[in-house]
Amino acid sequence: MTRLLTSTLVVAALLLACSKEPAAPKVKAATKPPAAPATTAKPAQDAPKPEPKPEPKPAPAEPTPAPAQTPPAEPASTPATASSEDSMYGPQNLLDAKNPKVNEKAPDTFKAKFETGKGSFVIEVTRAWSPNGADRFYNLVHNGFFDGVKFFRVVDGFMVQFGIHGDPKVSAAWRNATIKDDPVTQKNVRGMVTFAKTGAPNSRSTQLFINFVDRNTFLDSQGFSPFGKVIEGMDVVDKLYKAYGETPSQAQMQIQMEGNAFLEKNFPELDSITKATIVP
Repeated sequence: MTRLLTSTLVVAALLLACSKEPAAPKVKAATKPPAAPATTAKPAQDAPKPEPKPEPKPAPAEPTPAPAQTPPAEPASTPATASSEDSMYGPQNLLDAKNPKVNEKAPDTFKAKFETGKGSFVIEVTRAWSPNGADRFYNLVHNGFFDGVKFFRVVDGFMVQFGIHGDPKVSAAWRNATIKDDPVTQKNVRGMVTFAKTGAPNSRSTQLFINFVDRNTFLDSQGFSPFGKVIEGMDVVDKLYKAYGETPSQAQMQIQMEGNAFLEKNFPELDSITKATIVP
């Protein structure tokens, strides 16, 4: 009787022990999985945050706010900022007409100096006259678009036209990069600078012209909106090679496709822009 009771108690103890073991893993398995996603999710969210932070630190442009608050540091930081900003602009941006660096808003007024084999002339731009035209001109000059460009249409008693890039790849990038029309607020008189366009609306791109004479006001009613004026060196503009007249302009498609190589072969006397820059 005693042995039977003892055996019964042992069996009961074993059954009780066996019934408790599966319950523990169930509790542990239920609590661990929610914790795992929580810990893995945090690194995924935190990882992008440190990555952008190191990038601005080495950039010379970022420290400029600090020197502005600390006068002694300004002289040391200003040159670094200027050189860094200048390096962001240039011909490297010209193969993409949608690049933000070639689509910035122009200052209210600014000047652009054009150096040629005949001398230099300066164009002063007033953005309010033709905002879209002024913005386009500013970005083209700022990124070196006009460097090496030929004056391919020089008609005595009318105007001089230029703006087809010497590199066909650059020309292709800008061929369809047109801007919206601006109202005509100024007259096309001698020295005024205006974008060329077709008869279609919103067709201005990179070509522009300088008026030789006052009687070009007939262009006003056709939607040609002046954005600037030659304030220095109009005598240089007058000296640009005119003997070819309209002839090179009649081959604009070939100029677009072959660039300066075509012009230099067929119209070797054409003058060109050595360098165009934004000046104080």
